[in-house]
Amino acid sequence: MTHLMNTYNRLPVAFTHGKGARLYDAQGREYLDALAGIAVNGLGHAHPKLVAALQDQVARLIHTSNIYRVTEQEQLADRICALSGMQEVFFGNSGSEANEGALKLVRLYGHKNGEPAAQTIVMENAWHGRTLATLAATGSDKARKGFEPLPSGFIRVPYNDLAAVRRAADADPRVRAVWIEVLQGEGGIQVADLDFIRGLRRLADERGWLLMIDEVQSGIGRTGKWFAHQWAGIRPDVMTLAKGLGSGVPIGACVAAGRAAGVFGPGNHGTTFGGGPLAMRAGLETLAIIEAEGLMTNAVEQGDRIRRGLERELANLAGVREIRGRGLMIGVELDRPCGELVRAALDACLLINVTHDNVIRMLPPLVIDSVEADLIVDRLAPLVKSFLAAPARAA
Repeated sequence: MTHLMNTYNRLPVAFTHGKGARLYDAQGREYLDALAGIAVNGLGHAHPKLVAALQDQVARLIHTSNIYRVTEQEQLADRICALSGMQEVFFGNSGSEANEGALKLVRLYGHKNGEPAAQTIVMENAWHGRTLATLAATGSDKARKGFEPLPSGFIRVPYNDLAAVRRAADADPRVRAVWIEVLQGEGGIQVADLDFIRGLRRLADERGWLLMIDEVQSGIGRTGKWFAHQWAGIRPDVMTLAKGLGSGVPIGACVAAGRAAGVFGPGNHGTTFGGGPLAMRAGLETLAIIEAEGLMTNAVEQGDRIRRGLERELANLAGVREIRGRGLMIGVELDRPCGELVRAALDACLLINVTHDNVIRMLPPLVIDSVEADLIVDRLAPLVKSFLAAPARAA
């Protein structure tokens, strides 16, 4: 018996340690990690440089609070802004916190610019978090059910449809922001057209909106660039980060530029734990390792290798709708719900998950090599073939 709240359908395994892209359970069984803690462990497990940096920081200082300057916080903010071309950063503890901060920023931006009821255009199937405001922005009826009434201020439109964004804006003059994931992770690894992203940038500039991009899952090198929106050659006004930025240490960041810079002042937002020395050291070391070890290039190479392998094995198979993604964000969409594949993969010593009911999602560590990329294909493809060959289960 456990006294934990029953909020997760956990798989029957607990890991004791890891190394690189491998995890080990209490019985010593080895698993290939193609999920990376849901895009968190970009450096894999127990990266020696990260371990040494965190050990050093724990021995020095873990927490002081934001009543005082935090040198590591200033250093990480400088680094993120240098990489993104943006201007200022607020640090929290998670993606939901980063996104909540972004929503507060939109509201304050509206108040300061004559619109106290500012509306934000969001996308169908978007995922921005589980706090009440981020849940309201999230495009999952299943996740929102039972938590109504949720905060207002959101207008939902189809993903990848610039004309729909324009129509929504024309219908409501209170719009002050548009919010998008360049790749929808929880929404099924849906990839935005680069021209759609560029079109949103132009539209936001035309109308004085904030272009907000949620890079919680797609950022920090996962797609082969520091931030996925950089494939489109644009810069947002607001960007949110978390997951891979801390390599397992809880962290979140709300980054601002242009019209969004300078909106927050003292007293407008805050956090007790956010931006602490330990999390900041994790972020600094993570960025340094990704750069020094060429892990963004590796993400492109190994992601392409996995997709090619899956296409070779599965693309012509009845029941496989599409294999898609960018870098090491990879989705295999089937024509039926496939949640049972998660347990089947676990039994085959492969860690994956299923999102949007029928999309196999893989988010391997950025450190995987070609042997491990091939092994992901070798373990997953037979499971998919067997699953699709089996008689359909009754609903």
